[in-house]
Amino acid sequence: QVQLVESGGGLVQPGESLTLSCDASGNIPSTSEIRWYRQPPGEQRQFIAAFNRIGGANYADSVKGRFSILRDPDKMTVYLRMSNLRPEDTAVYYCYFRAVWGQGIQVTVSS
Repeated sequence: QVQLVESGGGLVQPGESLTLSCDASGNIPSTSEIRWYRQPPGEQRQFIAAFNRIGGANYADSVKGRFSILRDPDKMTVYLRMSNLRPEDTAVYYCYFRAVWGQGIQVTVSS
């Protein structure tokens, strides 16, 4: 059984950085399949970042150049490094693996 647990969220000011972690357990052949999504207030859940098959990553246009998806090969952990955060990045952030969602973590960007 797969379990995903997000951590690292919180309240930050515009322009600041934050790194989220997704700790995975269970039957996961590779953490390269873990993706990040977010759900802003009053909006639908949206794709943010995922690893691609050629060793890089794909990002939503809204976060390209500011967010990075990373993974630790020695741990079952995937990170979302977020920099130059904006108020519109305020959302609940989720990690996802093959129809399994984490519980989500709140990120609030506000002055």
